[in-house]
Amino acid sequence: MSGITLTLNGVPRTLDVPPARRLSHVLREDLGLTGTKVGCDAGDCGACTVLVDDQAMCACLTPVARVAGADVQTVEGLDLPALQAAFLRHGAAQCGICMPGMLMAAAALLRRVPQPSRAQVEEALAGVLCRCTGYVRIIDAVLDLAGETQVQQPQAGQAVGADIPRLDGTAKVQGRELFGADLIPDDALLVRVIRSPHAAAQFSFGDLQGWARAHGVQVFTAQDIPGRAVFSVLPEYADQPVLAQDHVRMRGEPVAIIAGPPAQVEDLDLDSAPIDWEPQDGTADLHPDRPGNQLIAGKVIRGDVEQGLAQAHLHCAAAFQTAYIEHAYIEPEAGVAWMQDGTLMVRACTQAPMLDRETLAGILDLPEPRVRILPAATGGGFGAKLDLSVQPFIGLVALLTGQPARMVYTRAESMAATTKRHPGRMQARAGIDRRGRLTAMAFDGDFDTGAYASWGPTVAIRVPVHASGPYRVPQYRATARAVHSNGPIAGAFRGFGVPQAALLQETLFDDLALAAGIDRLGFRRLNALRDGDATVCGQVLQGVGIGACLQALQAPWDRALADTSAFNARNETLRRGVGVASCWYGCGNTGLPNPSTIRLGIRPDGTLCLHQGAVDIGQGSNTVVAQIAADALGVALDRITLIGADTGLTPDAGKTSASRQTYVTGRAAQLAGQALRAAILARTNMGEQAQIMLDAGAVTVSDGDRHRRIVLRDLPVNDHGYALMAEETYDPPTTALDANGQGAPYAVYGFGAQMAEVEVDMALGTVRVIRMTAAHDVGRAINPALARGQIEGGIAQGLGMALMEEYHPGQSDNLHDYLIPTTGDMPEIRSILIESADPHGPYGAKGLGEHALIPTAPAILNAIRHASGARLTQVPALPHRVLRAMRQQG
Repeated sequence: MSGITLTLNGVPRTLDVPPARRLSHVLREDLGLTGTKVGCDAGDCGACTVLVDDQAMCACLTPVARVAGADVQTVEGLDLPALQAAFLRHGAAQCGICMPGMLMAAAALLRRVPQPSRAQVEEALAGVLCRCTGYVRIIDAVLDLAGETQVQQPQAGQAVGADIPRLDGTAKVQGRELFGADLIPDDALLVRVIRSPHAAAQFSFGDLQGWARAHGVQVFTAQDIPGRAVFSVLPEYADQPVLAQDHVRMRGEPVAIIAGPPAQVEDLDLDSAPIDWEPQDGTADLHPDRPGNQLIAGKVIRGDVEQGLAQAHLHCAAAFQTAYIEHAYIEPEAGVAWMQDGTLMVRACTQAPMLDRETLAGILDLPEPRVRILPAATGGGFGAKLDLSVQPFIGLVALLTGQPARMVYTRAESMAATTKRHPGRMQARAGIDRRGRLTAMAFDGDFDTGAYASWGPTVAIRVPVHASGPYRVPQYRATARAVHSNGPIAGAFRGFGVPQAALLQETLFDDLALAAGIDRLGFRRLNALRDGDATVCGQVLQGVGIGACLQALQAPWDRALADTSAFNARNETLRRGVGVASCWYGCGNTGLPNPSTIRLGIRPDGTLCLHQGAVDIGQGSNTVVAQIAADALGVALDRITLIGADTGLTPDAGKTSASRQTYVTGRAAQLAGQALRAAILARTNMGEQAQIMLDAGAVTVSDGDRHRRIVLRDLPVNDHGYALMAEETYDPPTTALDANGQGAPYAVYGFGAQMAEVEVDMALGTVRVIRMTAAHDVGRAINPALARGQIEGGIAQGLGMALMEEYHPGQSDNLHDYLIPTTGDMPEIRSILIESADPHGPYGAKGLGEHALIPTAPAILNAIRHASGARLTQVPALPHRVLRAMRQQG
């Protein structure tokens, strides 16, 4: 094999590799340059973008022979510190998986056009997908290379409320962040899984072991699982086989594990394995203990809804249907497992390390202390990475062989086998009195949870609580059912069913406002919840910010209506419209314990360590929790050393889900900081106003002219290695729902309202979103820049839900046929942060992650209707559906 010579990051190299091998694989697998990421192996996502003779190219589509003699540059060799500093300063990186591709695409542009226009930046970055940010901050960063490069660190006690760049951001913008696929032990076995090509089938194995020996690999089936053979994120609903035994209920269900040297496994044709498939029609009852395929039903009943509707001055009815939606994070699931001193170590992308440990220990019949989860950086999650993916496969192989085991899902495998947003079929009725006030609402919905339970119970319970929207509804009945099918498993996806319900509820409320001749924003302001009001669960709320959110939209609403009217007077083919929608979302588990624990300690050398077990999937918990802890203790933020999620080092901070981390874990961090501060002040007999300074080996406390010094080496060290330490837990005060759904399911709700301005081509049915104005009540903005980033990213996903995203099993298992927004799809976004402090939240803070997505799609649909008359009852609003709805409305 002749060598391939090239210049790589400024160094001449000769590579002895097959000439057809993908450049991305050569860089990552052969040379260890894992800064170049792989998200699709098809040129769809752009994460693998590198520069070849200063031109941006997808390394996954480039055979290494093509770059012979060329100058190849990866993110590791990028010499544009001003660009990286701008990305960090603007908060352009959230999860960070797309950052190397974005940086390299931007670098290629800047070498051609040192001062590009916004349109040029959008075009240059259009080939790199981001699922987190909404692109706004990435584009702003490229346009702001000349901005201030030095970030001013806040003084002690001033971290909360400051726009601090994310503490884990430097590694992301330098391509040094290590994701699930980036740890590649030299002696690791490569793991792949044989999956069902059928949605329902019986199957049997032939001489599977003989086939494996012939190909130099090992094979494992359900018979090799030493512990529990089924699992679920909710143990009481455990129904999902680790490996199917004789029948499958969904396409992509795993039936066998293959492991061996990468050379034998990489190109092995798994379809050649001796398996006899007998396809079947979808079964009437997928699970014998769940008649009619109903997993669970949730309900909320308050008052007499039928009487309320009968007494209404006016009432309307509506139905709505939503599709499967793919999470489409840019990082496919990946990880590595190995044995270390009798403990199984698992490093993989996850949102729930403690849940992973508990479930994996049960599957492998190990005591929990013998399983350690070390979460990799997670390249987007949005809920799907709460469920196990590679963990049981690599864990089983590592345990049974004693060798490290590594697995990386392909994009097609990720999309076929992982969870989706629940498709919903919903109906609702609502009535108002003569003044336009809501009198009653009835809601009913079926949510397809697929072959297995996953988060179906959570969706069925959460939807009835939220289906009223953030409004006063005195008579209310809502029922939601999670039902099984032979479709993909539906799990958690940014909202747990609430975005689907909001589509129906907010379009129905537009029906009521229009029928009554009331301004649509005014209708919502009239009916919005206020402090002291009771929700549909009978819970009396304080710190309700929805009224302030809607008020903040009033001036933009009036301006947009005037501009739209003027535009439409001049145009016929293109028509513009304005829509509005609101949201509310309870932070944390529904009526269940929801604790987080934080540990804060000072070592004898004066190092202050924050043990923060909440997985940061891009939302910023590593930074926000540290800001809260620093201010609670009263020290500068830069004195904190972060020890991130690791079940061997960090206490349980709960799952990264349900917009709970800022609120719940943040409150635990505040309590830990306050407790450590109190312990220090008590040792020095100083007052509450004293200042704390950390020195090498000492803590100095000052109050005016009084100074006290604690020499840390003089103190005994505890089992965690700390001279001074505090560990605190916070569990939000909630009550379980009764038989009618009455109770206090959440300690805090976040609120929001968004206004969409769209343009509809009346001939083609195409829709362009021009502007989104978003007002969100965050209680207290711990980090305003990160909060705005969450809003922008949520709007991007809501726009995709409204206009383009619809997953079809077996047809759209890639990022070419399954469309998500690119730079060219994004509108102007204006974010307004409302701060209606919550009495329980840290410094008054509430959650935000889920909320930012919920009102986007209904606001867009209501704007489409305002522009064109098309009242849509299904998403996405594809052109043929818009045209059909226009015809139906005459």
